[in-house]
Amino acid sequence: MHLTRMNYDYQQAYARNIGWVTREEQAALRGKRIAIAGMGGVGGVHLLTLARLGVGAFHIADFDTFDIANFNRQVGATVSSLGRPKVDVLAEMALDINPELKLVRFRDGISADNLASFFEGVDLYVDGLDFFAFSARQATFAACARLGIPAVTAAPLGMGTAVLSFLPGHMTFEDYFGWGDQPDMEKALRFLVGLAPAGLHGGYLVDPSAINLKEQRGPSTIMGCELCAGAAATEALKILLQRGDVRPAPWGYQFDAFRNKLVRTWRPGGNRHPLQRLMMMLARRRRPGGDA
Repeated sequence: MHLTRMNYDYQQAYARNIGWVTREEQAALRGKRIAIAGMGGVGGVHLLTLARLGVGAFHIADFDTFDIANFNRQVGATVSSLGRPKVDVLAEMALDINPELKLVRFRDGISADNLASFFEGVDLYVDGLDFFAFSARQATFAACARLGIPAVTAAPLGMGTAVLSFLPGHMTFEDYFGWGDQPDMEKALRFLVGLAPAGLHGGYLVDPSAINLKEQRGPSTIMGCELCAGAAATEALKILLQRGDVRPAPWGYQFDAFRNKLVRTWRPGGNRHPLQRLMMMLARRRRPGGDA
């Protein structure tokens, strides 16, 4: 059958979701709007996964273009997309799934100038920013806390994902990670340790030299990114439909497919917790130029 936008039918397109969600819940998802900052490794697959879930509207932001170094993990990175804006490539892919999507593109990424517009009318924020996008991440999560918008971050670590949800009335991103006005190196360390207190991914890293926080580089896998999208979309579904167990930070969980392990974590006080402080002290000593 040759399908065009004229004969596209939402109910038919998402009929196979019914059973895991009711028809009424599917209709509710159609009316939801999600903001995603970053259209790279996790952000791009977040968008496509949530589009296939039937979410009807998105605000998406990214200033970058696709490069060959993105091929190992980013769903929008192909030979035909080289040099093209990520936000446009992913928008086209999402519209090819649902041509009725209400989709607003923020081609300059996230800044103080567009933060209000980015979050206008938004029901949920899903973090898709690069690990090292400290200023943008701090600004987006602060805005969510201020505006009462639930936010989910799912980090690709090794061949798994670490998930944290920040809900209105509960611990904020800043409360948990304690970034403040710390230098970027310290923010990177606090983010890494805070994301995955269980540290499931560390045991099978075969080349530690691939991680260099100072140079803002680290290894990645497509498995990690796709696991992130599945986990984040499931959290999104539970938050948007108000059905299912969503445990906000300082609760979190890490699933590692390589280790075949799932660990739920609880760190009252976030990075102020004694175990977290110990982990950060050890991490500082291990890094080049550290204390020991």
